[in-house]
Amino acid sequence: MSEVVKEKVSNENFDWAAYENDSALYGKSKEAVAEDYGKTLSNVVEGEVVEGTVIGLNKREVVVNIGYKSEGIIPITEFRYNPELAVGEKVEVFVENAENKKGQLVLSHKKARQLKSWDRVNQAMDNDEIIKGYVKCRTKGGMIVDVFGIEAFLPGSQIDVKPIRDYDIYVDKTMEFKVVKINPEYRNVVVSHKALIEAELEQQKKDIIGKLEKGQILEGTVKNITTYGVFIDLGGVDGLIHITDLSWGRVTHPEEVVELDQKLNVVILDFDEGKKRIALGLKQLAPHPWDALSKEIKVGDKIKGKVVVMADYGAFVEVAPGIEGLVHVSEMSWSQHLRSAQDFMKVGDEIEAVVLTLDHDERKMSLGTKQLGADPWEGIEKKYPVGSVHTAKVRNFTNFGVFVELEDGIDGLIHISDLSWMKKIKHPAEFTKVGEDIQVVVMEIDKENRRLSLGHKQLEENPWNQFEGTYALDSVHDGTITEVNDKGAVVKLGEDVEGFVPARQLTKEDGSTPKVGDVLPLKVIEFSKGTRRIVLSHVRTYEEAKRAAGDAVRAERRAAADEASSSVKKVNASVEKTTLGDLSALVALKADMEEAEAKPAKKAPAKKAVKAAEEE
Repeated sequence: MSEVVKEKVSNENFDWAAYENDSALYGKSKEAVAEDYGKTLSNVVEGEVVEGTVIGLNKREVVVNIGYKSEGIIPITEFRYNPELAVGEKVEVFVENAENKKGQLVLSHKKARQLKSWDRVNQAMDNDEIIKGYVKCRTKGGMIVDVFGIEAFLPGSQIDVKPIRDYDIYVDKTMEFKVVKINPEYRNVVVSHKALIEAELEQQKKDIIGKLEKGQILEGTVKNITTYGVFIDLGGVDGLIHITDLSWGRVTHPEEVVELDQKLNVVILDFDEGKKRIALGLKQLAPHPWDALSKEIKVGDKIKGKVVVMADYGAFVEVAPGIEGLVHVSEMSWSQHLRSAQDFMKVGDEIEAVVLTLDHDERKMSLGTKQLGADPWEGIEKKYPVGSVHTAKVRNFTNFGVFVELEDGIDGLIHISDLSWMKKIKHPAEFTKVGEDIQVVVMEIDKENRRLSLGHKQLEENPWNQFEGTYALDSVHDGTITEVNDKGAVVKLGEDVEGFVPARQLTKEDGSTPKVGDVLPLKVIEFSKGTRRIVLSHVRTYEEAKRAAGDAVRAERRAAADEASSSVKKVNASVEKTTLGDLSALVALKADMEEAEAKPAKKAPAKKAVKAAEEE
């Protein structure tokens, strides 16, 4: 077995004896040397915040020396708010453990910041200090920022002077902020990055506004688009292009003309130095379309365009960019019926129209579409001559008649009095309905005012020509009462024939008042063919009968008296020829005559007596 040779590793010159006695090695006792060495180390107390120096760092850790017998290692994530951290930089650390199980010093930079963060935040706000923070993540309405170990809120409106469209680009970034609000009760902190930018831009705004002039043309960038206009960044100051100043043409939304971040030239229309409002224009950089409108276009020309706006009263048609004409609803159809423009066209329609009026000075144009077709009133006399019969459609009613349509654009009126010869019509709705067909006769043509007077009853012969003989004055007819009111009664004389009995002519012979349904003899006391009116009387039927009977009696009496008087005259004549001997006979004759006058019915004896006297 070979002999193992041991490697010599010790220092041959080391004095082990001196080490054992240690006084000769250090010039002091071993305990004294240990005491001196201990004085060179920092007195570390757990739970305290101390200042250390960064002596090394890598992608995962930061090594910090606080003057203790060992260095502390801190995760680099605790320093992500400060990406510029470098070796030699002083940092505050919290001593968590002076020596762990591995004999390692345990430090925390995050806890050190948290312990002093509230004071630091308040101090930063009081001093209007610019501080650094780390954007941790997005939240509703803004971002969460780590400031001195405190989670502060960065509102979306305080990130930048221009609206932010992508919040995610700020996450995991370290930025500078100003503390703008602190809530001590809830320990809420609000920071702003916009405040730093605004401070820088304020002076720029003053310089820019001081140099502004109306009519000046500047280059700007589209900063924000709203429904009412576009905000333009002019290099530190904002201006607004109202939607009406974007284009000579009609613009529904500004996005049709511009887009975000687009660079364009604008002209200054007006500005307010006090309120720092700047009104800008874009369309003013181009000539007005009306100035470029061809002079060859004239009234009566046909022109094509696109419907851009609809209203109940008409449609606006764009015939060229920035040039619009109005087609009034009355110029869309020859029909006289009131209708909405939406019944004829809609937005986006490509149409052809006729130029009706053209005013270059006022920049106005009126158009018509009905003029593309023939006017139905041309040659109306030949198409609808007076006396001709046609079928029309009922369109609407009025209290005085019915409006009907013979064809599109040709309307006529049937007066309520021309609907029926017989019926008493209070309203046209009693006779016909809207949408129904009705036969009409053309009675009159007013071409200038585009009016036709029509009749319906004229299709039949006027029955009142026959009634004039049937219901002659003083003729008597039986009538049935159909209606009773304060003025009198309406009676039915025959089919579709009615008459009227005044109240004073209605009383029965016994003094009672007739009721609906009663049938009475009636005498015609008035007949009017023009007004189609028959007035009757029941009272006269029985009063005139009585009067006739009385007149007969009185006539009979007058006849008897006349006859007696004639007899007396004859007797007197005879007496002149009679002798005194005949006086007795005359006395008897006189007595008979007196008796005859008292009793007219007994005429025969008187006549015999007169005859006998004559014979004598």
